[in-house]
Amino acid sequence: MPFDGLRILALESRRAEEIATLIRKQGGDAFVAPSMREVPLEDNTEAFEFGERLLAGDYDCVILLTGVGTRTLWKALLTRYDEGELKAALAKVTVVVRGPKPSAALRELGITANVLVPQPNTWRETLETMKSHPEKRVVVQEYGKSNIDLLEGLRQQGRDVSTVRIYGWDLPEDTAPLREAVRRLAAGEADGILLTTATQLVNLMRIAEEEGNAEAVRKTLSSIFIGSIGPTTSEALEDYGLKATFEPSHPKMGLLVNEAAALISNKR
Repeated sequence: MPFDGLRILALESRRAEEIATLIRKQGGDAFVAPSMREVPLEDNTEAFEFGERLLAGDYDCVILLTGVGTRTLWKALLTRYDEGELKAALAKVTVVVRGPKPSAALRELGITANVLVPQPNTWRETLETMKSHPEKRVVVQEYGKSNIDLLEGLRQQGRDVSTVRIYGWDLPEDTAPLREAVRRLAAGEADGILLTTATQLVNLMRIAEEEGNAEAVRKTLSSIFIGSIGPTTSEALEDYGLKATFEPSHPKMGLLVNEAAALISNKR
């Protein structure tokens, strides 16, 4: 069998049984930990606080770190505020994007960034880029996690720094399976992981941070097979310093599992 008994982790929620069955049909030892539940856009309180302050002129600079977070933030804002007023407010501040992904997300909205952080688009390049900018009141868009080094570095530059953390999806009501997934990864008890959405990774790492196992989990993920459903999920991996092993030919769960199994089998 293609997976030949390999321990394959998945974080699917709504279709947990389906992906477990697919993995087992390919000979894998499946462990599925539901990782997310949808958060209504109107419950994104941090987004609305950001919107109020943006419209009030409380910021000089907005730093956007991820494409996923940028899109989710904008969708939330549009449930309460006028699009034209939001764009007018953004035009009055310096908009900094950490690389091509948030830049592309802005272009989809008809907005052009003022500053593009150069490759490799880490927090270090972001800090270096900001050195030459005088803006004092800075807000940083985060997606599910905080970059303490970036925030502290900006403060050391003499800036007043706030954050807007966005969740399109929150943790499941029962986090025990997800915590078990973190334990297994931290212990190196997984041979591969299959991700069908970026938020699965965000929530996995959120729990890993709570458990004090974030570095151990990242270390394991850097050494095992990672199947990513598509570019947005692969982008989230890059945000954590990780890289997808492969993306399926089409963003379908069945293809993700079957093509992962075939790829692993061919490499033996």
